Amino acid sequence: MSALRQELLEKWLENLPAHEFDLQTLAPASSDASFRRYFRVLDRRSGHTRVVMDAPPDKEDVRPFLMVGKLLRDGGVRAPQVLAEQVEQGFLLLEDFGNTTMLAALRTADAAADPLYRAALQDLVTMQANVRVDGLPAYSAEKLQTEMDLFDTWYVGKHFQSELTDQEKNWLITIKRTLVDSALSEAQVFVHRDYHSRNLMVTGVEGGKPQLGMLDFQDAVQGPLSYDLVSILRDAYVEWPEDMTVDWAIRYWEQAKKAGLSIPHDASEFYRQFDFMGLQRHLKILGIFARLYHRDGKSQYLNDLPLVLAYVRSVASRYIAFKPLLLVLDRLENKAVKVGYTF
Repeated sequence: MSALRQELLEKWLENLPAHEFDLQTLAPASSDASFRRYFRVLDRRSGHTRVVMDAPPDKEDVRPFLMVGKLLRDGGVRAPQVLAEQVEQGFLLLEDFGNTTMLAALRTADAAADPLYRAALQDLVTMQANVRVDGLPAYSAEKLQTEMDLFDTWYVGKHFQSELTDQEKNWLITIKRTLVDSALSEAQVFVHRDYHSRNLMVTGVEGGKPQLGMLDFQDAVQGPLSYDLVSILRDAYVEWPEDMTVDWAIRYWEQAKKAGLSIPHDASEFYRQFDFMGLQRHLKILGIFARLYHRDGKSQYLNDLPLVLAYVRSVASRYIAFKPLLLVLDRLENKAVKVGYTF
């Protein structure tokens, strides 16, 4: 944070009438892949810490965060309360959900995985069934396509310093069209877009069940039902055995049907949509992680590429339509292509 921006932030905090902050406690809380930064500060009057969002107005707009947060809270989902705002300067004062992300809780004890995922899936069904999509942009065919094109530009072009052949381009055009068509054929609901273990906070336990709070929702759209399910179950930051993922996915499917969501009654069709949506998302993520490294200098995202690539390969190997993608990846990685025959 620049000295000038910190001075603006501190002056704003000092002038908030309902609070009395100890500015000596102001310290970084977290950051994300955008230009937003978060700070934690003690409010002497309440005795609680608060979180301050710093979103430079020339880089970020806090209004989507405010709008989507209200939609979530109105729909019965726990998003942080906004205690004060200065939209023009890009400052928000927020309820503090604490330091424990779902990811941190999972890494502390694997035994916590099942109750945490059950809580996350229940919250997901609640969100999809109850949160309105008023004013949200559609997850359009153009947007889905543009996201996948990041794979070509950043993962293939920048990360591997390679160009796709004409044949490979044609393969990818067909694959991407298939993925877009599948996504648009699903029920269109509220989509968080980053519903994963780094954006869910463990805020406590009630009745023996973990309670979760939701962050980083400002890019929400109206889009495919399976998108957020893929985000949480095929998380770019943590991996689980396939049988556990399938079990959680089927639990979600059963809950979604009970909640009246428009979901395929055939489990195999539901899981196909889940796979196809995952492939769209992970092609995008390969491009985004490569861009975060090569353009923004955020090298930590390179550590997460292998898991995302493993997800891509796993789905591509299950469906004949996506086998050409494996050939592209094999060439990029200079792997020997094994020829097999199926009778």
